[in-house]
Amino acid sequence: MYQALYRKWRPKAFADVIGQEHITETLRRQVAEGRTSHAYLFTGTRGTGKTTCAKILAKAVNCEAPVDGDPCGKCPSCVGIDSGGFLDVLELDAASNNGVDQVRALRDEAVYSPANVKKRVYIVDEVHMLSTAAFNALLKILEEPPEHLMFILATTELHKVPATILSRCQRFSFRRIRPEDAARRLSYVAEQESIDLRPDGAELLSRLADGALRDGLSLLDQCAAAGGTIDAAAVLDVLGLAGNLQTAKLMELILARDAQGALLLLDELYKGGKDMGAVLSELSTLTRDLLLQKTAPKGGAALLSGGYDAAALDRLGKGVPAGRFLHLASTLQKASAELYASANRRLDAELCLLRLCDESLSGDLTALEARIARLEDNQAARAALAQRPGAAPPEQAPQPHKEPPAPPKFPDPPPWDEP
Repeated sequence: MYQALYRKWRPKAFADVIGQEHITETLRRQVAEGRTSHAYLFTGTRGTGKTTCAKILAKAVNCEAPVDGDPCGKCPSCVGIDSGGFLDVLELDAASNNGVDQVRALRDEAVYSPANVKKRVYIVDEVHMLSTAAFNALLKILEEPPEHLMFILATTELHKVPATILSRCQRFSFRRIRPEDAARRLSYVAEQESIDLRPDGAELLSRLADGALRDGLSLLDQCAAAGGTIDAAAVLDVLGLAGNLQTAKLMELILARDAQGALLLLDELYKGGKDMGAVLSELSTLTRDLLLQKTAPKGGAALLSGGYDAAALDRLGKGVPAGRFLHLASTLQKASAELYASANRRLDAELCLLRLCDESLSGDLTALEARIARLEDNQAARAALAQRPGAAPPEQAPQPHKEPPAPPKFPDPPPWDEP
């Protein structure tokens, strides 16, 4: 039976985890020295290795022959935990077991010693989904657990976890995986699976993964199903994306305020099967890069998405004020958020392009600011033309003919009385 790549290539030891060395080294040292805690809290975005590290830690504390803090993967404990046959290591989903009754049942069961391993380990995924009563039921056993018990909590929304839970756990924050690390891992997996993945395809997949290696492996799996060589063009075609060249061309038309050309290019992308949400998302990424390049040309290189080189960004953003990019970014963000509930995604994307090309169609203060900016630009151009040597003076509007003012009329002097 075929197994998805992200499941097949899930790391089995701390040394195999990518991009989280600040966490894996600490956990390995704790296991090697026998200084593990009774409660851990793993937090971070999706696909960064929280559940993977929790399973490795559960194996490491129960391994019969650990190697420098890593599980051996061969002893009965490691094999039983990997296969899911040991009920002493239990993985729970707090989204479907979020009631106080489930937590009370877990608490009552946790006091019993494990049957097959040294420590009973509960891995609670998405722990922020627990109800307030469930969190309160978990407090006591987290504070004074039995010696054989360990809790590993994982969450993507740390702010929803009560402070009383946080204070009883060792917290580890997982970082987003860097694109170069993800591309290296994807190339390795592709080589082992005999998938013809080219470097440009691996780089594009790593950027599309957005820091989540699991997403990158899922995308690689999807592209491999199409067959053939997986390069950047194949990735764009399989996933229905517009591509850097077409996105840059569309942005060039928008900045030139060529609404007709932008609509025609969007129609071409639509007929080619490109998703409208993906087109707006790529435009938003390019707008962010242009804004960073405009506002932080020296120190912002590390913040760029990596899909466009500095020369291309300089060429696109030349002569365009930062305020224009702010308008583009906010308009794209609003349109992308509204697109998922839209009844006609193509129409909404076309309306978004029209607002991007002409700010006066926004119907808010942006329209007024755009009109004022155009007037200021026209006035500055006329002033610069007038200051050129040998330039003709600016034409003055004809003044209406005015009659000279009539002399003042004084009253006639009174007649002199003759004697």
